[in-house]
Amino acid sequence: MEVIDGREMEPPEPFERVMEAISVLQPGGRIMLILNREPLPLYRALKLNGFQYQATSFPDGRFEIVISQEQGGG
Repeated sequence: MEVIDGREMEPPEPFERVMEAISVLQPGGRIMLILNREPLPLYRALKLNGFQYQATSFPDGRFEIVISQEQGGG
């Protein structure tokens, strides 16, 4: 699984890095994005492009988002 640690990046770099990574994501592949804020605009873009995500928030304010292709989608 590719990990993109965006905690030290300024917007829109994490968004751009994820969009770049999903463009070459192989079937069954996953990407984990780590951020210090919830990436609400990214969630919409992922759905529009046929990807699903599982977001987990932590008490320290960190978010870990695992991204994969939607089942049966492309």
